[in-house]
Amino acid sequence: MKSELDLHLWLDKTLVQRQNQLKTDFLSLFEQLGNSVTNEELTHFFSNSKGKKISKGNQLLGFPYLVLDLIRDFDLGSGCNIRFVSWFGHGLFCCVFLGIQTLQPERLFVENGFQLGRKDLPWDLAAQVDWIKNQAEWSKNPPKQEEAKLWIKEIALVGDRDTSLQILCKELKKILQANGKK
Repeated sequence: MKSELDLHLWLDKTLVQRQNQLKTDFLSLFEQLGNSVTNEELTHFFSNSKGKKISKGNQLLGFPYLVLDLIRDFDLGSGCNIRFVSWFGHGLFCCVFLGIQTLQPERLFVENGFQLGRKDLPWDLAAQVDWIKNQAEWSKNPPKQEEAKLWIKEIALVGDRDTSLQILCKELKKILQANGKK
């Protein structure tokens, strides 16, 4: 640890204000994305849906993050969860967890640019991001059919909020259509 305090950074109000505004912007974006789908649509996709929830934190490996969870059934055997994560300094990711007994529409996830994440750490975003950035192709290490799966995809956003919301809504609709019910 260096011996001097970075007082210039500490007193830079605009830096803190810009980061706080961006957190507020992403919170609003996730609220709008969550409101773009009804609880009935989520239940139609997965009958045991527990709805939507936004969480936020400041220390995922030292970086702030916001999470939108949809469905929220985390059971390794029969669960399902759709998660959007805005991880400052790293990007925006969509993760779809499917339990062992949950319908596995693999072809549709692959066609939509998802990669299989690490099955042993389904809720560790840092490990998942590292995994997909260093994994050549998911097919080189396919999971057995009886394993739970986590599909993950990085989503590129643009500076315009409305366009970014459209991008996220489009991704969510693709997922909800993946099992053929929606």
